[in-house]
Amino acid sequence: MDLLLAMRVFVRVVECGGLSAAGRDLGLGQPAVSERLRQLERHLGARLLDRNTRSVNVTDVGAMFYARAKTAIEAADEAAASVATFSRQLRGTLRVAAPHALGEWLVPPLLATLQQRHPELSIDLILNDRFVDPVIEGVDVSIRVGRLGEGGFVARPLGRVRRALLASPAYLARAGVPASAAALGAHPFIHIDGLARDGKLHLDGPDGAPVTAPVRSAWRCNHWRPLLAALLAGNGIGVLHRPVCRNEWATGQLVPVLPDHRLPDLPVHAIYPASRRVPAKTGAVVAWLQTQLPALLDQDEDEDDTAPETA
Repeated sequence: MDLLLAMRVFVRVVECGGLSAAGRDLGLGQPAVSERLRQLERHLGARLLDRNTRSVNVTDVGAMFYARAKTAIEAADEAAASVATFSRQLRGTLRVAAPHALGEWLVPPLLATLQQRHPELSIDLILNDRFVDPVIEGVDVSIRVGRLGEGGFVARPLGRVRRALLASPAYLARAGVPASAAALGAHPFIHIDGLARDGKLHLDGPDGAPVTAPVRSAWRCNHWRPLLAALLAGNGIGVLHRPVCRNEWATGQLVPVLPDHRLPDLPVHAIYPASRRVPAKTGAVVAWLQTQLPALLDQDEDEDDTAPETA
């Protein structure tokens, strides 16, 4: 039995609401559709559909299998589409949305390399930090950091971005080094809009247990560059994504505060509109990002061994 084909048949039966409609959609006769379903249920040892002459209803087990099967089919289609990266030229316009932090530092070199392989591919890169369904945003692929909302899209993991609690050595020499998370409330706090809205910063303590620290917002912005400038100027203690402050971290212009505490990492995903057939350019860029971006994000793990000590 071709398991993937049987899963495709089952998914289309569920989505079309009947065997005949699914057969027309797949180019198969109803007897072939019925046989595929019987083979699949026999293989799984479970009844996926309740069928009668008038309707087809999904069982509880079938509903669970449908969600998993659809994900597997989308991943298989994406993998097949990604072969286009190496087997034939990509053409047309590829619209990619990304957050400012990753979109200004890590994503452009990856897209540039992809375009060098496919010179007839035109790149449109849109930078913003808000979560928007890629269908509504009008892009082929959207790279997003943090929790995903709801929408008609497929999400593929690209790794995790780390964050750092930092200050300049000059500021710490002047204002003192906080000895505990509770002491952060005595310092001006510099942060991206949306973080610590409740006046609290949520950390993982030395033993991994959650720790809540009070903070007093002094600098808030929807872009990381002004926050970096404020930290370098010695205006307080703040949070930045690690990729945007690697140089300042490595050179000691900024040093970690409460180094035995950690801000939870944020997941990074590529999301794209859900469809039965993934466009070749979408599959290619998602596959490229999945092979390249995680290693770039993991560089921050290696840098911890050589990070300067807090003054």
